[in-house]
Order: sequence, then structure tokens, then C-alpha cells
Amino acid sequence: MKNKLLILGLSLGIWAFTTAQVNPHAIGIRGGSGTFGNGAEISYQHGFGDANRLELDLGWRGNRNNGNDYSSFGLTGIYHWVWNITSGLNWYVGPGAQLGFYQNKSNNNDDGITLALGGQVGLEFDFNELGAPLLLSLDTRPMWGFVGGGSGFGYGGALGLRYTF
Repeated sequence: MKNKLLILGLSLGIWAFTTAQVNPHAIGIRGGSGTFGNGAEISYQHGFGDANRLELDLGWRGNRNNGNDYSSFGLTGIYHWVWNITSGLNWYVGPGAQLGFYQNKSNNNDDGITLALGGQVGLEFDFNELGAPLLLSLDTRPMWGFVGGGSGFGYGGALGLRYTF
């Protein structure tokens, strides 16, 4: 019994040590490319304690490759769990959803609402450790679109830069 309590105590201690210090608020831009096109988002993060946050991204994406000509505008919400790797360097992961509007300029019958579920995983460096209120991130967001344009599985990579406050 003592061994089990010791293991539990050490596990909780390691967990508390490895959780990151999430900033209360961060706002900036996130831009990238992926299966459903290229685009940019205005990104806001709201911290919940030391290791959790909500990220809301409002953005546009589009594609004009291989005869496709479409664009999408939408809101994405992702819940993050954040862990510290080393001083200032964190990794995060979490589930999310996306709701938006889709316009296919090649086929007007394909316009409408988009809905997708998925998640996000990434790395970030918090420059607050060095005295600058900036957060730089690199992530991927695999999503499964099941309503409207961009249906099916897709993913992409993005680079984000946010001001923390």
C-alpha cells in the first residue's frame, strides 16, 4: 500500500512540475496551408488556470489549384491541454470544432455551411520567459469535415504569433 501511495504522489508531483504556465490572454494571427487551402486567422486564447485554455480562431481559407476555386470563412474553437517541455517551450493538444461558410466559385450549387470536428497539436515558445509578451507557435490541425464544402479528412500546418496579456 505504501508503494502505491508513493507512486501516486510522485506521479502527481511530476504532473504538477511539467504543466505549463498558460497566459491569461493572447491575441494574434495564425497563418498556414493544408488540404483545404491556404489562409489566415485572427486568433484569441483564453487561459483556464495553469494548464488549460480555449483557442478561438476566426479566419479565411481558399484554394485555386487543379481547377478548384473555392473559399471558406469560419470560426474554429479548440480546447488545449498544455505541458511544459523546458523553460518557455510548451507542447499542447486538444479537441475542437469548426463552423463556417463555403463558396465554390466553380459550382454555385456547392455553396453553404461547413461543419468539421477534429483537434490540434503543436509546439509553442513563450517569450514571456525572456521578458517579451509574445507567443510563437507551430501546429497542425487535423479535421474531419462532414457537412458542406471540404468534406472528408484534411489537415494542415500553421505558424502563429500572438501578443500575451
